[in-house]
Amino acid sequence: MATAKNTDGTVGKALSLLDKVASVGRPVRFSELLAESEHPKATLYRLLQTLTNQGMLGYDSERQMYSLGVRLVRLAHAAWQQSSLAPIARPLLDQLSLKAGETVHLGQLDHGQVLYVDKRNPASPLAMFSDAGKIGPGYCTGIGKAMLAFLDQEQRQRLVQQQSYHRYTPSTLTSAEALCTELAEIRQQGIAFDREEHEANIICIAAPILSGTNRVLGGLSITTSTSRYSLQQLEEFKQDLLETAHKIGQLAESWHFPETNS
Repeated sequence: MATAKNTDGTVGKALSLLDKVASVGRPVRFSELLAESEHPKATLYRLLQTLTNQGMLGYDSERQMYSLGVRLVRLAHAAWQQSSLAPIARPLLDQLSLKAGETVHLGQLDHGQVLYVDKRNPASPLAMFSDAGKIGPGYCTGIGKAMLAFLDQEQRQRLVQQQSYHRYTPSTLTSAEALCTELAEIRQQGIAFDREEHEANIICIAAPILSGTNRVLGGLSITTSTSRYSLQQLEEFKQDLLETAHKIGQLAESWHFPETNS
């Protein structure tokens, strides 16, 4: 997620601090936050107090640790209902997952990364990184590449340059040039693949969810293991995947779904 700019004032600083607490993945002490903070001690303390008073952070006085507050749960649930594809897409995700017998992911772009907004599993789900609510890289996931490929040229070029290009596996794309080449192929084929690029033994086939004017609303993928399918075998799901993505796009457009590509 993008870091708040200095011009965003106190609100931007507070949101950046929430991002920081969330990124730790566990309750965190004031000293830990201060060690990595760009703010003076008094400013950091004041921001923490304000967020705690507003219920955005919780504070354990015995352990002297901060964690995300319960108010965020309510806000997150409201955002999930109002600003994500998940509520309208879920019945279609369930149908696709049941038919394929594999895990189906629904994602949206968040500053060039993938925000997973839903994950539907068959009876025997695979253990993998991408649970709903997590952020994944755009350049080395099938769903990320599917969305990036169908952005307009200006957006695509900007977000391609923002990728980190960390090598997760031997198959990971590690340059903007390599990614651009693959995105051109994805636009021709209409689908993208994850070829064990983010996690070893995990592969997927993915498609963008587009509006009637070809604006990217999100992405959809069927994910499995190399022990179950080959990449060639995954292509058996192409038509079902594309049809489901098209139906979700139609439903989202009639619901006046907001634009979230940036």
